[in-house]
Amino acid sequence: MDTVSFKKKNLIAQWAFDTRPILGRLHLWLEDVNIEWVKGQPDDELNDSISFADTRTEKMLAMTSAVTALGTKLFGRFGQGAGLEKKELNLVKKDADAISAYAMSESLWYLSRTLPENHAIMVCLGEGLMPKAGETSEMGANPLLGFGRIYARPEVAKFLENCVLKLINDKTYTWENFRHAIVLKDITVWGAAIDTLENTSRFAKGEKTGPLTVLHLFNQPLAVTDQYEGYIGNLVLPRAVVEKAADDSLLVNFFTPRGKVVQAIKMTYPGIKPDHIHVWTLQGKRREPRIGKIWKEWQEQGVHIVDENWTLPTGFHPFTDSGTYAPTFAVKTWKDEKNDTHLFLVDGYAASAEAIQAASLTSILNIDVSLAVLSSEFALRFDKDAASMKLDPDADDFAHRLKNEIIKKEVDDALIETYRESIRLARNAEIPLEKRTITIDDLIAEKKWRALATSGYMLPDPYSGSPGVSQISDDTYSVTVRMTTEKADKRITFALRLLETFGESKLIFSPLLNRFLKGEDFENRAVKISDSGRIRNELQTLCTDALEHFGNKVALKFSKIPKATFSEEEQKTLRNILTWYKKNYPIWFEWLELSE
Repeated sequence: MDTVSFKKKNLIAQWAFDTRPILGRLHLWLEDVNIEWVKGQPDDELNDSISFADTRTEKMLAMTSAVTALGTKLFGRFGQGAGLEKKELNLVKKDADAISAYAMSESLWYLSRTLPENHAIMVCLGEGLMPKAGETSEMGANPLLGFGRIYARPEVAKFLENCVLKLINDKTYTWENFRHAIVLKDITVWGAAIDTLENTSRFAKGEKTGPLTVLHLFNQPLAVTDQYEGYIGNLVLPRAVVEKAADDSLLVNFFTPRGKVVQAIKMTYPGIKPDHIHVWTLQGKRREPRIGKIWKEWQEQGVHIVDENWTLPTGFHPFTDSGTYAPTFAVKTWKDEKNDTHLFLVDGYAASAEAIQAASLTSILNIDVSLAVLSSEFALRFDKDAASMKLDPDADDFAHRLKNEIIKKEVDDALIETYRESIRLARNAEIPLEKRTITIDDLIAEKKWRALATSGYMLPDPYSGSPGVSQISDDTYSVTVRMTTEKADKRITFALRLLETFGESKLIFSPLLNRFLKGEDFENRAVKISDSGRIRNELQTLCTDALEHFGNKVALKFSKIPKATFSEEEQKTLRNILTWYKKNYPIWFEWLELSE
């Protein structure tokens, strides 16, 4: 056997051994592994840790992203929303979110059994509470892994879950109390920011590029104390631009007039042409009231506003209807065939999880990300909207100040209450509202932090050129994952084989409750004690906003489940399922309470 072949066999064997809990849970076989090093290649690929985590944990995280991408692409109803009306389309999107959240949650659970005994992964930021593009608030939250989900050994998980309940329910219990408690217990908590399926609409409609799963892991928990999802303004530039501007006493942040930003870019890259400055920003009529002024300022400078007809250096066409995370990896300069300099940058706003994930890439990609907390409304221009978030929502003159100092016109009470609620949500989660702009450092208690970013691609990513899931043979698929840290950056391509038939594999990747709701016979199925934990986790994923936690119990309030998420018939079926489990297995389901 030649040396290359021997090393390759060892590489596959080591990956299969280290990730066997996830592969076994999802009935997959690892056929092949190929690693492409973008930067920082080590001498030994069998011992190639690039982060604060150990080598095995890194491999498990990579496999978590891979199986989430694979399962979602194969079983998440890809493309089945094309041409459907809004209501039916959103049901397809929710089914896709359910598969992606389930695959990642199951993988993280099995990963947690290999962590050191005093370690835990805690989800600090998730995505899915807010209505997605095209949805309304009546349609409810999408399936998600949200704040407070703990993945750890049982004793550690139980302790941390109690601490999280205090953070949510006891307003006297602060972030500092939580931090002190875990230090006293000598528990290491790694915080996570997760979007199990970014660009869900594109996935449901069957678009050719874009959908991916994103998992960022930090060596400490983010300083967030409650479920939070909102919008955050962001300006993403190469760090060199901001530093060069500072040398000339020019402050560049999210609120800097874009003409001044162009001035800073020209100082940093002498001779760059305005139309070689490529600005990626979300577009669409609905977004114009919020960021139309930003578009106009860039256009006045003669820069290129990126559209879907332009070709990226990767050879792909970008898209601007969604997806604010992936373009961050393209923020840099390059030379064209004429040796002219081009610059790609990101501007506008993003959902909170995406914005903070992108901001945590600052030291990894050598970029600067300036953030400004915005409301959930699109009624005001970005600067006025950000100013509204500085008001005290409980003050007697809140409505007066909002109308007369910021909006400067009469508005209805419903809009005022929306702004009030946006501020309270951010404040309750301890999102910093005092400063005009924030950075990722404002959301992490210890300033010497490190992050590990993984992305699993369901479809090709235009900004990095990474391929999506593709079929190799009848039962084998290629999946690419990108893992990035300050130390190194690599693309890992797995060949994964389904060990069961396609239909059986679909059941394996589907949440238990989803299967029962779609007609599977739960009464004559072999019940395991693990059903209790699975159903508890699935309720947190599928209808988190309808759950109330008290002590060791969880109450499911059916009145809080939107009928657009679960129809009346499905809610009746769900109640029958859970009632049956409680009646026949009362000890295992002692934790569950059902109410109207």
